Amino acid sequence: MERIAFAVVVVMLMFVALASPLRRFVVGRFAFQPSPGVDLSLSDLGVVGEEVRLEAEDGVSLHGFFIPHAGADRAILFLHGNAGNASHRLPNAVDLSRQASHVLLIDYRGYGRSGGRPDEAGVYADARAGLTHLIEERGIPEQRIVLFGRSLGGAVAVDLARGRALGGVILESTFPSLSEVGGAHMGPAARWLARGMFDSGSKITGMRAPLLAFHGDRDGIVPYALGRQLFEMAPEPKAFETITGAGHNDTVQVGGRAYFARIGRFLDRVTPRRG
Repeated sequence: MERIAFAVVVVMLMFVALASPLRRFVVGRFAFQPSPGVDLSLSDLGVVGEEVRLEAEDGVSLHGFFIPHAGADRAILFLHGNAGNASHRLPNAVDLSRQASHVLLIDYRGYGRSGGRPDEAGVYADARAGLTHLIEERGIPEQRIVLFGRSLGGAVAVDLARGRALGGVILESTFPSLSEVGGAHMGPAARWLARGMFDSGSKITGMRAPLLAFHGDRDGIVPYALGRQLFEMAPEPKAFETITGAGHNDTVQVGGRAYFARIGRFLDRVTPRRG
């Protein structure tokens, strides 16, 4: 009986490994950890802003937050990580807006108040919808927009940035590919199962915008070495900042004022303030 059970498991694993759509579905169940609704509002933070609705190119309805900065003519598109929802990142987005920039923070499909279910192609489409909103609805030129991608959102940002004349890209705590992260934690089998997914390493050479990268040297989820590896693949101009003592989810807290000051200097260099 044990031999039969083992054989069944082996056959199932082979089927998952060989059937690309099913393999992506199974890996995606681990990669995407959304939570519904809104757990923190702009009014909770005493901030003036808007909840917005966007539509992806495949018709999926998306939710987001737009946080304006008076007099700003540049914007940050905030692409969050794999868990929770956009409202969990509102305090961070508000702090970014204080760098004299509008901020659009979106919920991927299946997250927060967005419709649909998340998958790799879908979240890429959601990011494109966010960029389109800033250009067409807010009147901000592409070259005055900076992408901010954290963790899984870094892979989304790299995909969106390819070939575009953006103002800049900020990547934080991200990776060359999902397979590299899986391999670092669970070995060759996970690396093989996740092959080809969120493959920033093969895309980042097509990025034209200046890059600023952050990574905590105590990151236990996306190892620091993987962040450095992706950075080394990127074209110039680029800069890498190590957040000493930071893990994966506390870069803002550990980085503190120096972290936001560095972002501010980058924004002023790639999208200089006017007037």
